[in-house]
Amino acid sequence: MKLVRSGILLVDKPEGPSSARVVAAVKRITGARKVGHLGTLDPFASGLLPLAVNEGTKIAQYFLDADKGYSGVITLGAETDTQDRTGNFLSRREPPRLGTAELESLRREFSGSLQQVPPMYSALKKDGSRLYELARKGLEVGREPRPVRIDLTRLEQVSPAELEFELTCSKGTYVRTLAADIGRTLGCGAYLSRLRRVASGRFRIADAVLLDDLEALEDGDAVPLVPLNDALAHLDCAVLGAEAADRLRRGIQGALAEVAEPAAAETTRRVVDPEGHLVALIGWEKAAAAWRLLRVFEDRP
Repeated sequence: MKLVRSGILLVDKPEGPSSARVVAAVKRITGARKVGHLGTLDPFASGLLPLAVNEGTKIAQYFLDADKGYSGVITLGAETDTQDRTGNFLSRREPPRLGTAELESLRREFSGSLQQVPPMYSALKKDGSRLYELARKGLEVGREPRPVRIDLTRLEQVSPAELEFELTCSKGTYVRTLAADIGRTLGCGAYLSRLRRVASGRFRIADAVLLDDLEALEDGDAVPLVPLNDALAHLDCAVLGAEAADRLRRGIQGALAEVAEPAAAETTRRVVDPEGHLVALIGWEKAAAAWRLLRVFEDRP
């Protein structure tokens, strides 16, 4: 039996399976009680898929708003109904040859704070129905543009019909919509033909494990998890003594009297024991001028 505790597992998802299938595979391979993803990847995409394991599911909400990093390929000269390579072709045109100045102008135009209309093939709801459900019925409904932030760090024409890109973006950004918007600006149409996630918040693809490597772990081997305390390193930390930490693990909030008041902008803090194991997450209740217990963890070997 593989040794699995609680933490964040960074998986390098291959092209093909859905995020849900990867979650099911990890649960089977590791024998973990609970596994959940921290933001899906489309089946045709590959790359970093952070998974919360066991008590890691308690901290999932603290990562869902993280910026993401991607690399990929945009194919010029065609449009699809899904804005990516999995859809049906709607039109084809001759792609333009772009010079360095034109590529730089395009990169600048699609960087910064932008308004993006969500695609019909998305899980967003309109009047109680998922947009992709309506799209599959041949329907198209109005969608309000939403603010997103994109930093398009590289845009290079590597063939007459292909642009390679690298970018970081805010939560809620549709990279395939970016591809379609670029195609409309160029007047030739475009779709997203390849997508790889390389970063999610502070997590990086270089630290991810392949499913095959996870499967190859021998009985007794430890599953390579990011410890809960390390995963939450972006939050300020309070250290309690062993006795106070044990009281807090039992839900006794009086132990929080030992924690200093927060800085002006701070609202959430992690609490660790003397060995550095995560004990709890606490939140500052301004009206009561006191810390309140949010989550308790049994994060010890």
